[in-house]
Amino acid sequence: MERGIWATRRAVTAWSSWTTTGVIAGPGGVATVEVGVVTGDLTVHTTWSSDDGLALVAVQFTGASDWFTMEGGPAHCSSESESRELHQAAVDAARRGGRATVPIK
Repeated sequence: MERGIWATRRAVTAWSSWTTTGVIAGPGGVATVEVGVVTGDLTVHTTWSSDDGLALVAVQFTGASDWFTMEGGPAHCSSESESRELHQAAVDAARRGGRATVPIK
C-alpha cells in the first residue's frame, strides 16, 4: 500500500475564465437559451474547467446583472489555451451577429 503524499494526492481542478466587455453585436444579434436573440452592447464571458473539459459561454447586456447562455454550448476544450481561443471565437461571432452561437469545431 502506498503511503505519503502520493496516497493522499487528489486531482486538482484547473479552471479559467475570460470576460470581454463592449462587444457590439452584429446584425441579427446573439442567440441565447433563455431569452432568444440579444443585440446591442454586450459582455461575453467564458468559463472552462479541467474537470469535464467544457467551456461555457454566456452573454449579458453590458452593465446588467443577468447572464444568458449562448446557444450551441457548452463546447469541449481539451486545454486552457483552447478554451481561450474559443472565447475569442465567440466574441468574434457576436460581433458578426446573424444569431451567433458558440462556435464549435
